[in-house]
Amino acid sequence: MKRIPLIDIRSFLTIVVLGLLLVVAAGCSTSGAEEGKPEEIRLDYAYYSPTSLVLKKFGWAEEAFAEEEIDVTWTLSQGSNKALEFLKSDSVDFGSSAGAAALMSKGTGAPIKNVYIYSKPEWTALVTNEGSGIASLEDLKGKKVAATLGTDPYIFLARSLAAEGISIDEIELVNLQHADGGSALTNGDVDAWAGLDPHMARLELEAGAELFYRNADFNTYGFLNVREAFAENHPEYVNKVIELYEKARNWIIENPEEAAELLAEEAGIDVEVAKKQLERNDFSNPVPGDTHIEALIAAGKVLQEGGDIKESVDVEQTTNDLIDPSFAEEVIGE
Repeated sequence: MKRIPLIDIRSFLTIVVLGLLLVVAAGCSTSGAEEGKPEEIRLDYAYYSPTSLVLKKFGWAEEAFAEEEIDVTWTLSQGSNKALEFLKSDSVDFGSSAGAAALMSKGTGAPIKNVYIYSKPEWTALVTNEGSGIASLEDLKGKKVAATLGTDPYIFLARSLAAEGISIDEIELVNLQHADGGSALTNGDVDAWAGLDPHMARLELEAGAELFYRNADFNTYGFLNVREAFAENHPEYVNKVIELYEKARNWIIENPEEAAELLAEEAGIDVEVAKKQLERNDFSNPVPGDTHIEALIAAGKVLQEGGDIKESVDVEQTTNDLIDPSFAEEVIGE
């Protein structure tokens, strides 16, 4: 009887072992795909989004996902620009931003969708120091104005100037993060500031800062955005995050005094400042819809005319691609 060469036996065993490993790996992959379960859910929180602060404070996300052994991590967004940078760089799965800022980011190719409205705020206005002599938009010509590029206060500034026929080139724009812009105003380093709550409310109460130009309709909504890849791979978990945000939103509505105290604690501000910030937020309509689409298209066209959105971008199509109400409608209803 012929002996099987040793090399053939070794080759056979190698093939068998490799085959078994592939079967096991395929089984694991199939199981993961069937479950559609992420290993981690990465959320942001922001002082301009009281809903996110409530959710983080009470640990409801950690509690909800603990049984599935899904980790929850939190990242602080200092402004819409930071939240959108985190989404674009795959540092978070959900990010809080102003609607118009999300539109600008989407216009540059950011793979994001808006799936929830965390509030309708009047969170920005144009602010100056008492006795500055600035009382109108016309008075800003030639003046130093602080704003954070890519955020709602900057967009508010651009829209406000455009409405009065003033080019943004007629002011000296100083690009600073929100808190730094407020400090620059109080220090006299700038003449005016496109403010953001809670910083704006604090300066209004503590430093006598004046909100010399307000227009609630030029504030865009508080958007909760999700990475498109996360939404495609884990739609069930987008719904679960929205359910948690709903729990936080309803808690704020039912507990306004406690919500102000929590905001004050988390943001390190006086409770009276927190109350003023919350007074300027409407938490009644969390489902994205036609109202938000119309507001963003109007803002987008002004930004496009000012060169902040490229001429090649179809503002209406980009807005419709950004806003996806299907998740919130499924969780909350239309």
